[in-house]
Amino acid sequence: MRMIPSASPGLPRRAVAELVGTAALVAVVVGSGIQAAALSQDVGVRLLANSLASALGLGLLIALLGPLSGGHLNPVVTLSEWWARRDEEGAPRAGEVAAYLAAQLVGAVAGALLAEAMFGRAPGAWSTQVRSGTHLLIGETVATAGLVLLVQGLRRIDRSALAPVAVGGYLMAAIWFTSSGSFANPAGTVGRAFSDSFTGIAPASLPGFIGAQLLGLLLGVALASVLYGGRESGRRSGRNEPNGPDSRRKG
Repeated sequence: MRMIPSASPGLPRRAVAELVGTAALVAVVVGSGIQAAALSQDVGVRLLANSLASALGLGLLIALLGPLSGGHLNPVVTLSEWWARRDEEGAPRAGEVAAYLAAQLVGAVAGALLAEAMFGRAPGAWSTQVRSGTHLLIGETVATAGLVLLVQGLRRIDRSALAPVAVGGYLMAAIWFTSSGSFANPAGTVGRAFSDSFTGIAPASLPGFIGAQLLGLLLGVALASVLYGGRESGRRSGRNEPNGPDSRRKG
């Protein structure tokens, strides 16, 4: 999400940053949900605590890891960045994108298991929270499209430095204004299936949510193109700085 400096690390270190960052993000989301459920029986209070912790955690992780890997922590962000820069010189290669996606998925599962272990729960229990229904899938599509539009919009207007605050703030808002609770992250969604807690999602609900997220990805990219123009306008404005898996590919 953030511009990567010229002396960026190599792909292995960037992949580790994405793995660690995604694990930390899911641990924050799941762990704060477990803590909130233990402290209050009021669903509104639980959601407020969980959304606040998730937003703060995400913003801090983007600020910390953005200079290393771009601070994606989310496959839809990685894929949207790859698509937006696919014709640029030095654009991310397929292998780099695949490394990011794999790291995010492994990190998400590890983060959920870590959160379960921290609270003395048996790690690896599948969630029993069924999240189905057309209205939830619409909400998840909207949440993901908004996230992609925000990330791409910040890049196109040369405001990527605002990503920690903007993306964290959007997550908190979207948790409240969407019916799905704004998972908006395929890797995080898979990870949360490993936690039978307030923020969990049953494995049977994964295909619908991930499908909605991919649809939201397409809608977000399309909206960014409509609102901010094509990649050529971005080049003319000098806004084609590296932003995803590093184009410089230094060692």
